[in-house]
Order: sequence, then C-alpha cells, then structure tokens
Amino acid sequence: MARSGDIVEHPVTGERITFLETAEETGGEYVRSEQRVQPHDFVAAPHIHPRQEETFEILSGTFTFVVDGEERQVRAGERATVPVGAPHAWWNAGEEEGVAIVEFRPALNTEEFFESFFGLSKDGKVSPRTGLPNLLWLALITLRYHRDFVYVARPPLSLQLAIFTPLAAVARLRGYRLPYPYPYSRPREPFSHLDETDSLREVFER
Repeated sequence: MARSGDIVEHPVTGERITFLETAEETGGEYVRSEQRVQPHDFVAAPHIHPRQEETFEILSGTFTFVVDGEERQVRAGERATVPVGAPHAWWNAGEEEGVAIVEFRPALNTEEFFESFFGLSKDGKVSPRTGLPNLLWLALITLRYHRDFVYVARPPLSLQLAIFTPLAAVARLRGYRLPYPYPYSRPREPFSHLDETDSLREVFER
C-alpha cells in the first residue's frame, strides 16, 4: 500500500510518480500525486477511466491532451480535466521535463494499479521497446482494473475481455498474482513471480 511521499518509477517510459495524498489519507475521496515525465517520452495508448475524473495541474512543461478526439496543449499554470468515461491520451510535448499534479476522484485502486504496473517494469518484466508487460500480465491487469480504474480505448472492451479472460486463467495457473508489489526501499512482504518477456502491442494498435 502506498504512503504519502512514496515514489514509483518506470525505467522504460521515464515516468516518475510521487504520491502526495493517498486513498487512506483522504478516506477514498481522491488520490493526488506529482507526475514527472521526460520530453519525447512514450505516449500511452488512448484509455478510459470508467468511474473516475482525472485532473491535471501543470507546473512546468507543455503537455498535449487528446480528450474525446479533441486535442489541445496545456502549459504551466493551466489545468486540464478528463471527465469520467472519456477516452483520452496525453504526453509531454515540450523540450523539458514536464511536471504535473494529478488527481483522481474517487481514489478507488489507483495506487495499486501504478504500484503493480511500475513494479513489473522495475523488475524487468516489460518490453524495453514498448514498456508493456507480457500477454499474461496484461490479461490479469485488464481483468482486475477494467471495472474501476482503467482499460484501453481500443479494441472494444468486449473483445479485450474475450481475449484476456482465458489468458488470465492461464496466468493464475502459472502463479501470476496481482497486486504486484513495487520494490520500495522500505521493507515489503516477500513475493514470488514467474518471468515472461513477450508483449502485446499490436492488439492495442488495431
């Protein structure tokens, strides 16, 4: 479980998140974090937060947002809000590090998602080219988080579930488990997992 001041980093995408206020501290009302993104970083696939509003307060740099097909640039001192259920993508469009305060309302399992996703990257369980974990991990992640936190905007969710439901069963049989612990410097409970290296970029690009 994340605590205020904890930092998670993704070595492939260059993202760095510092948790400022956690779900436990806000009674589940929201999660607030500082997000640092390197210039010309990876662009996340368009995705949807089915039950949360996401708000960005830009502290430095220039970010590009595409929300429901509408693109705009947001600079330091400006804000951007992604409504519940809106397909969106965003990235650092400037030549310097981008810094934003990001808030999710309600909190739900936001922290767990980032700890798991970034934890896989820190343990070398993602593709060095795409930053994505293998197909079995993607199946588990999609099934665990699609109802509350996130799923990719395409292919349609029904197709994602049709593909990933049987694969998630295979993943569990092979010992894969979520949440996946982020390797904080402070002590964590031991966890065992299996190694896989394949990734699934092409499904999300159709």
